[in-house]
Amino acid sequence: MSNALLGINSSIRKQKWVLRTDDESKISAFTKQGLSNVTAQILAGRDINPDEARLFLNPTLRQYLPNPSILKDMDKAAIRIVDAVETGEAITIFADYDVDGGTSAAQLIRWGRAMGAKFGLYIPDRIKEGYGPSIQAFEELKKSGTDLVITVDCGASADEALAAAENIKLPIIVIDHHMMSGGMPPAYALVNPNRPDDKSGLGDLAAAGVTFMLLVALNREAKRRGLSGTPDLLTLLDLTALGTICDVVSLTGLNRAFVAQGLKVLSNKPNLGLEALAEVAGISPPYTTYHCGFILGPRINAGGRIGQADAGARMLSSDEVDEVKRIACELDNINKERRQLQDQILQEALEQVEKLPGIHSANGPQVICIAMQGWHAGIIGIVAGRLKDKFNRPALVIGIDAQGVGKGSGRSMGGVDLGAAIIAAREHGILEAGGGHAMAAGLTVSEDKIQKFQIFIEDYLRENVIEARKNASLKIDALLSPSAVGHSLITEIELVGPYGAKMPEPLFAFADMRVTYAQRLNGGHVRCAFEDNAGARIAGIAFGAEENGLAEILLAPNPPKIHIAARLKENTWKGRTKIDVQISDLAIAN
Repeated sequence: MSNALLGINSSIRKQKWVLRTDDESKISAFTKQGLSNVTAQILAGRDINPDEARLFLNPTLRQYLPNPSILKDMDKAAIRIVDAVETGEAITIFADYDVDGGTSAAQLIRWGRAMGAKFGLYIPDRIKEGYGPSIQAFEELKKSGTDLVITVDCGASADEALAAAENIKLPIIVIDHHMMSGGMPPAYALVNPNRPDDKSGLGDLAAAGVTFMLLVALNREAKRRGLSGTPDLLTLLDLTALGTICDVVSLTGLNRAFVAQGLKVLSNKPNLGLEALAEVAGISPPYTTYHCGFILGPRINAGGRIGQADAGARMLSSDEVDEVKRIACELDNINKERRQLQDQILQEALEQVEKLPGIHSANGPQVICIAMQGWHAGIIGIVAGRLKDKFNRPALVIGIDAQGVGKGSGRSMGGVDLGAAIIAAREHGILEAGGGHAMAAGLTVSEDKIQKFQIFIEDYLRENVIEARKNASLKIDALLSPSAVGHSLITEIELVGPYGAKMPEPLFAFADMRVTYAQRLNGGHVRCAFEDNAGARIAGIAFGAEENGLAEILLAPNPPKIHIAARLKENTWKGRTKIDVQISDLAIAN
């Protein structure tokens, strides 16, 4: 017997709809605590223990923040950094070019400034230097007079560069969170909850979170020595939260506390750079994970993708109002250019994927891996994510430069460890470099080995992808009537937030709806309205409807009666607040 909600085994987007949970006893345990039925369903569907409900709904650092010393090498790193500050050594922060790297760097630079130290900043150019430390970069820093380098959001796998730094007597402290393979590189200290011998259990932290843990250890060490100037670390939590959200790590446990408290800081007294960026982006508080992940984050990332690599970190670490506003405007303009370039590459990528033999067949390729000359290395990760969503399978996109070097970026799906596959390809000698997480990875490959890599990655992941796709379903939190949609429901939904990785936003189903209005918008979106059998109405939008097949149903001359799967968003425009139904999927009603 099928457990499909509303009998939907294959929707317009080829998904089976199921209730996220039907555990009535667990739902009841939440409602007995005075929580509403919808809140109870949301909590039960996210494996929250009823005994922990109050703690979960009010996450604080006091409850979740552990002793930073549980991280391997943390005390060693903190002592060395405070030594350097006390003796006036020249310290340079070497950061990755994404939001996680930029927010990590800004936290450290701001801590140093409070302590009377001026930390230098070095962020490699994505195109010219690629990801992470290089021998040349460390040699340049040594020549420029740097006495100590702290890498953030990179460095854990930079064995050759770290060995070279050791040879020129340049001490390196690595603050990272990426998965590691092989032996330990020769760093002075390596703080990474994902190093093989770390027992902290904090492997879900983003680099921004690991960096905040370092700041706690630094403040503690500085106070132990009687040093003055230690900053209030809570004021930096907006940066910690932003890096955590944008790196798409699990929003549970300590990460949840970082984000919940960080969003409060962001909404009340934000970082000067984030305040300026929000202004040019046209948004206002209270801020949510959506604002961080889809409005602020992409603008900061744009600098690392196609602009000045260090622009975001400089904006986030500066207290100069004019400089901050100038950089915020630059990033906003660069982000517009990024969107145009992204649209062009996505169109070329889609044309190439459609030509793959059997791409729409169940027995066709299970991993999309495509390459083309000239595709911009800063854009391919976004395009890979779009392909993954459209074709429901892992996607890797490789841009080849004039020297025949391919830079690739990939995005995966639940149950398929792409990072492990990339590391395996590297260990087989197919890739020059590569690594990442289960859900995202990067690589460098010679053009003449791309075909070999395509065969390898398909063979390595094929069975996992088939199994993951077979078990994939659209998880619905509750079946609602349109009459239930109101501001009180939004309040209930927000109570359980923040939402993100492993804490998905609630998804609701509406049965037997009639399309009363539909209008095509620029960008392939559709604005629409619906009515149920009792005459209750809801209005909303289907983003990317042309790309995902929903537009064909919504814009049909005589659209059939449908079931809707959607998220609910409060939308304020010109002082008026309404609730938007953001459509994820549709199914034809019998």
